[in-house]
Amino acid sequence: MTRAVVFDVDGVLVHGYHARPERQRRWDENLLADLGVDPDRFREEFIFDIFIKKVIIGEMALIEALDKRLPGLGYAGSPMAFAQYWLANDSRVNSELLDAIRVLKARDDVRLYVATNQDHMRAQWLWQTLGFGDLFEDIFYSARIGMTKAHKGFFSFADDRMGKSDEPPLFFDDTQKVIDVARSCGWDAVLFDTNRQFFDHPWVKARL
Repeated sequence: MTRAVVFDVDGVLVHGYHARPERQRRWDENLLADLGVDPDRFREEFIFDIFIKKVIIGEMALIEALDKRLPGLGYAGSPMAFAQYWLANDSRVNSELLDAIRVLKARDDVRLYVATNQDHMRAQWLWQTLGFGDLFEDIFYSARIGMTKAHKGFFSFADDRMGKSDEPPLFFDDTQKVIDVARSCGWDAVLFDTNRQFFDHPWVKARL
């Protein structure tokens, strides 16, 4: 019988945002110099506002939201160019982890998935440009589902798509709140800090 193994993106598959600030690798550290947008204002006036409230749950497209807010932040260029800059600079993949996941993919008793809070545009970028579509069976993301991983409905959606198994999904995520929700839905959820939580997990270790 196969088992689903599920991975978060940021802080797990991609070195970028992490629940622990000291582990974050910021994509916007050169944003002011490169595009003339203050990163602190962008986070406060875009990320923590329209992006989280609308874009991340699929109620507004990323480009539409950027079109609305970038002029007020002093950016007069194309929102498509801004999005390209954002996506390209937020794509530092966790190569060691992905190499190990490729080993798991070769096994008959493993099915691989992604579960993440993302808008449609970045989910497509992850799937096609970063090649996640070659490695994972599906990507469950907040804009697709209409809710974030803070809600049980997110995990119910994933359960329905993955189907039943003898063992609960094994899930790696860097946020304790998400881990708590996943566990309440019957998932075997592991709080991910570094790759060691993956490599040291008994079920994983037995298959690598």
